[in-house]
Formats: sequence, structure tokens, C-alpha cells
Amino acid sequence: MVAFLLLPVLALLARGLGPAFWPTLHSPAVQDALRVSLLTTGCAVALTVVLVTPVAWALARFHFPGKAALETLLDLPIVLPPVVAGVGLLLVFGRQGWLGPPLELAGISVAFSPAAVVLAQLFVSAPFYLRAARAGFGAVDPDVEAAARTDGAGRWAVFRLITWPLALPFLLEGLILTWARALGEFGATILFAGSLPGKTRSITLAIYAALESDLGPALVLSAVMVVVAFALLLLVRMAAGLRQR
Repeated sequence: MVAFLLLPVLALLARGLGPAFWPTLHSPAVQDALRVSLLTTGCAVALTVVLVTPVAWALARFHFPGKAALETLLDLPIVLPPVVAGVGLLLVFGRQGWLGPPLELAGISVAFSPAAVVLAQLFVSAPFYLRAARAGFGAVDPDVEAAARTDGAGRWAVFRLITWPLALPFLLEGLILTWARALGEFGATILFAGSLPGKTRSITLAIYAALESDLGPALVLSAVMVVVAFALLLLVRMAAGLRQR
């Protein structure tokens, strides 16, 4: 089993990190894919922090009817096939979707644009941050927050100075997993955003496109993804170590 898991990775590194690595890495097609991936995943992670953090805090702090059902629905994208997610996004934001006509009237076209890449990545990756942040906020002792409020701290001060720092290891772990999932997204992106070079073609889409014509960029980008994945897993372990201290 160890050999089965390691041999494909070693093969990718051996072929991808060859003499042609640097010239291929600096080719326009590879640079465009890297640029699109970095920009879109950066936007997806930023939106995740802004939009998901309040939801995670509320789920960790409050109990209400239907909470279990809501948590299950919010976790659904983790197990939902990415292709199905892409179809769902098209049915909502496509030209004939629920929000498509109003957006078209406002001069906004979402499908098959960089915004569609961000939305696809956000949909499939945000639940990873939600789960980690919810666990982090739930692990903070309410008595510590109550003591700070007794000493005169307001709600925002308590969250900024106590809740956020104590939950930070969980949040970092969730952010790393979120960025990793967004970076590796393929199915929802190709259906909802297409594979337009320099516009919506991310690293994974570039690998798929290169397999049909030129294997060199596919090997180089695959090797880059292996190295990045290893680094992200190492960061997750470090964040988990901080959480356990």
C-alpha cells in the first residue's frame, strides 16, 4: 500500500522536475494558469473568511430549531460531486438561471467568467473552513468571555482579543484546507466557468487541456501541485500541533 500511494507521486516528481521544468514553468500557458489560480483562490479564501466566520460563530454559540438540518445542508458541498455543484451554480447564476436575468439586466454576466471560477471554488471549499471555525469557536470557554465582559469589554473587543486568538489554530487549519480545496477544484469550474485560457483556465484545467496536446506543461503543473499539496499538509499538521498545545 505504501508503494501504491508513493509511486505515482514519485513518478510525477521525476518527470515534472526534469531539465525542462524551469523553461516550461515560465511559458505563457503555465504562467496564465498559475496567475488565474492564485487570483481566484485568493478571492475565494477572502470571501470565505468574511462570509463564513460569522456563520461559524453563530452556529457554535446559539441553539435553535432546525440547527442540525442547517449544519447538514451547509456541509453538503463536501460530499456533493463537483459536477453536480457546477450544474447547480449554472441553474442559479447562468443566463437562464434563477438570478441570471436580473443580473443580465444589471449588466453582470457571471457564468464563464473569472467570477464564476471564484464562486465555484467558494461553493466547494467554504464548508471546510466552516467546520474548522465552528469547532474552534466551540472550543473557547464561555466563562473566559464572560469574565472579559464583566471587566468591561464589549462584544467586539471580546471577540477580537479573546475569542479570535483562542480559536486561531482551528481557523488557520480551516483556511489551509479551504485554499487547498479551491486550488484543486475542477468539476464545478469547468461546467460553470469553462476553460478559457488566461481567463478561467486554472491549474487543474490547464493540466487537463495540456494532456490533449502537450504533455510538458501537464507534467510541470502536476509536479507543482504535488509540492504545494505536501507543503499544505505540513502546514495543516503544524496548525493541528498549535491547536493541541
